[in-house]
Parts: sequence; C-alpha cells; structure tokens
Amino acid sequence: MHKGYLCLVLHGHLPFVRHPEYEDFLEEDWLYEAITETYVPLIAVFERLVADRVDFRITMTLSPTLISMLSDQLLQERYLKHINKLIELAHKEKERTRWQPGFQDLPSMYLNEFLSARDTFLRYSCNLALAFKKFQDLGKLEIITCGATHGYLPLMDTCKESVRAQVKVAVSHYESIFERKPRGIWLPECGYHPGHDTILKEARLSYFFTDSHGVLHGNPRPKYGVFAPVYCKGSGVACLARDLESSKQVWSSIEGYPGDYSYREFYRDIGFDLEYDYIKPYIHPDGIRINTGIKYFRITGTGNHKEPYIPRLARDKAAEHAGNFIFNRQKQAGYLYDFLGKKPVIVSPYDAELFGHWWYEGPLWLEFLIRKIHFDQDELKLITVPEYLSENPRNQVITPSMSSWGWKGYSEMWLQGPNDWIYRHLHNASNKMTELAKTYPRVNGLTGRALNQALRELLLAQSSDWAFILGTGTHTDYAIRRTKDHLLRFSRLYDEIKQGSIDEGRLSEIEYKDNIFPGIDYSVHQ
Repeated sequence: MHKGYLCLVLHGHLPFVRHPEYEDFLEEDWLYEAITETYVPLIAVFERLVADRVDFRITMTLSPTLISMLSDQLLQERYLKHINKLIELAHKEKERTRWQPGFQDLPSMYLNEFLSARDTFLRYSCNLALAFKKFQDLGKLEIITCGATHGYLPLMDTCKESVRAQVKVAVSHYESIFERKPRGIWLPECGYHPGHDTILKEARLSYFFTDSHGVLHGNPRPKYGVFAPVYCKGSGVACLARDLESSKQVWSSIEGYPGDYSYREFYRDIGFDLEYDYIKPYIHPDGIRINTGIKYFRITGTGNHKEPYIPRLARDKAAEHAGNFIFNRQKQAGYLYDFLGKKPVIVSPYDAELFGHWWYEGPLWLEFLIRKIHFDQDELKLITVPEYLSENPRNQVITPSMSSWGWKGYSEMWLQGPNDWIYRHLHNASNKMTELAKTYPRVNGLTGRALNQALRELLLAQSSDWAFILGTGTHTDYAIRRTKDHLLRFSRLYDEIKQGSIDEGRLSEIEYKDNIFPGIDYSVHQ
C-alpha cells in the first residue's frame, strides 16, 4: 500500500502583452516561445499518457492573463506567422548543416517539433486553453486560477477592494472558459497575507498554496509541518505549503537536474550565433537578435566550451533523473509515514515554463516520472488537493504567516529600490476605483464602459510582473512603460467619468488595445 502522496503543481503564467498598434512587438515573443517550448510539449505528454491509459493527476495554474492571450484571435494569428517562420528557418538549417559533423540531425529534430507545434495549435482551433480543458474534463488535470492579472496581494492589503477584485474577476473569467467553478487558487508569487483567506472563501475557493515558511511560521505551529494541509482559522480554507527538498531537486540549475551536462544549453541559440545577414529575416525587424529556439549545444561543463547536443544521451539522462526523483520521494514518504504516523502529501510546485523553455528535457522528464509512478512502484500516489481533502477531511486549524516565495520570502523582490515607487500610485488608483464603484452603482452605456475599462487598466497596472522585472533589471523600460501607461489611462478615465465628459473615440481605442476580461463588472471593486 502506498505510504504517501505527491502533489505536482505547474504554475502557468505570463503577463498580458498584446500590442495591436505594432505589426511586430518584441515582448509578444514571450507568449510564442511559451506555446512552442512549454505548452505544446506538455499537451503532447498528456495526450500520450491518455492514449496509453496511464493514469495521472497534475495540478496546473492557468492564469487569467495567459488564458486571455491564448484565446485572443490577434495573438493566435501572430503565433501562426511566428511558427511558420521557424519552420522555414529549420528547413534552411537542414541545408546549412548538412556537412557539419554532430549537427546534421538537429535541424530535423527542430523541424519536426515546429511542425508538431503548428499541428497541435491548429487541431485545438488555435486555442490551447481548450486542450487543457479536455484533460480537466477527463479527470487528469486540476486547473486552478490565479489573481486576475497576477497582482501581488500582500502589498495591496491597504485597499482590500483591489484584493477582492483580483480574486473575483479571476474566478468569473475561469468559469467563462472552463464551464465550472475553480476549486483552488495559486496566490500570485505565493504571496499570502493573513485574512485574505476570507476573501477566497467569499469567492467559494477551497484551497491555496504558500511557500514553506508561510505554514511553518503559522500560529500555532503545524503538527505535521508542510506535509499535510492546514485549515485557515476563521475561514476554513485549506492551505498547502511547498516541500523544499523536492522543489530544489528540480528547479535548481546548479544543484538540480536541469544543470546536468548532457542537457541542452539554453544560452547558445542560433539567433545570436549565426551571421547577421543569414539570420536577419528570423529575428526582430529592427535588427535585434533574439532567441529562435534552435539550439545546437549541450551544457557540457561550466566553461565556455560546448559540445554538440545529443538527444539520445539527454533522453537517457531524463529517464535516470525521473527514477532518482521517485527514489528520493519514496524514501522521503517512507520516513515521514513512520515519523508522522500518517501518509504525507509532498507538494512540489514549479513554474510551468521551467518545463521545455528553460529545461528543454523537462516535459520528457515529467512523462518518464508519471509512467514510472504508474508502472514501477506502489509507494507513491499522484493526487490533487480536492482528492486529498476528500480522503483526509480532518486537518489542523492555524493562521498561516504572511509570506511569499522568491528572494528572502517576504515581498522584497516586489518592494525594493527599483520598484518601490509603484505602490503609492497603485494604492491611490485603487482608492479612486472604489470611489467610482460606490458613486456609480450599476451604470450602463458609455459611462458603464468607461468604468469597466478603468478597472481593466487598474488590474493591468497591478500585475506583479512589472515590479519583478524592475527588480531583476531586465526589460526595465518596458515594465516602467506598462506601469505608467495603465495608471495614466486609469487617471484620465477617472477624470472623464467624474466630469461627465467621456471621450468615446479614445475609450474605444484603449478598449481594443487592453481587451482583457470582456465580461468584467466594475462593481466588484467595492
């Protein structure tokens, strides 16, 4: 009989990036890369497992911003244009590398992957959210929601109306896509603030995830550590915490599997390696070199010297690492079962884009892992949170600690020198949005459109991605621009609504640009 449960969680999220005012926009590539390198490979894994009747359970966040982009017709058309260019490039690479030892077979590998990506994309009517819905309907995937725009909730607590709006808009959007209510939520950046669980309860969400110290530093201390859910005092919403050991073993590029020398090197891409005149048609039209996704080298070692990538070696290593992961979880579960006197649940959450985008072999490792759990052992059982709570309804009641994941674990990644200027403006806009919602209850027509758009602009400004980007120092100009643009649009809408002089032409323009959440209701912000 199994001695423990493994709850695998993949957090799928990207900020809302959509620029119809430009024919080709650099940051939109974030979505196109994620589709080709992460989401299509994951769908392929799930399809193979279902076809082979391999039972599995995985929990997966699909953030509202990610779903909105996957469902957007303009971005779908642009993705097809993007993948067709990659297919053309892969054909050219087959000719260019024909006589280069060690490289001849790799362009064919990428060509097949790009063709498969296009085929999968078209097979699901260009909307990959439909693919994930299929696996949820089959009972294999537990899709959970997230904050509407991934707003970092602990730093929004001064205006709880905004916290509530982030949650309620997300839940409503989820229902419109998946035709059911979400049961759980991934708090953006695992950011928990005591009391926010009551807002989750209002939205009929039954569980959420935190980082380890969110539960370990709770009051009272959890009897079973991070290896059993706890119920939040007052709300009864279940909270589950990340297991550090299993997480680090996978996500760490230094100590974890992705850094193995047999795996593909992420930082050597032909978009940067090849002659400019040759690669120019396949990079940004402004001449900016970008990743194409075609990479010919393996990690090899810590130095600059790189050897050609050998898919067979990488595949063998992925199978070995899947076996090693199961072995360690079996030992962990066995020890905890004896020590705790009950079956532990080991929660292992990862950013979805680790699988395929950053760690090329990640989807293959995941498939090996699931197959080995199904066929080769009986000590571990894959499980989702609702299944676990159904089997184990009695759990300790505590108040989790304020916490986040990321640098230092207490918001510092999103509140430091480069980004601390954001919050006074966000808080001011939040208070103004609450004022509007209370002053204009249930308004329709042009004013109703302006009120709905004002909430969209506020939500987009609240995205934690902009503060994160400023904290890391990458794409900072874009993050500053997005933050200011949305706040300025909100401020102008606020003034026009208060003055009763709404510029309908300008409103229509920003409704088209920032078209997220078509069914939004501004009255949730009160």
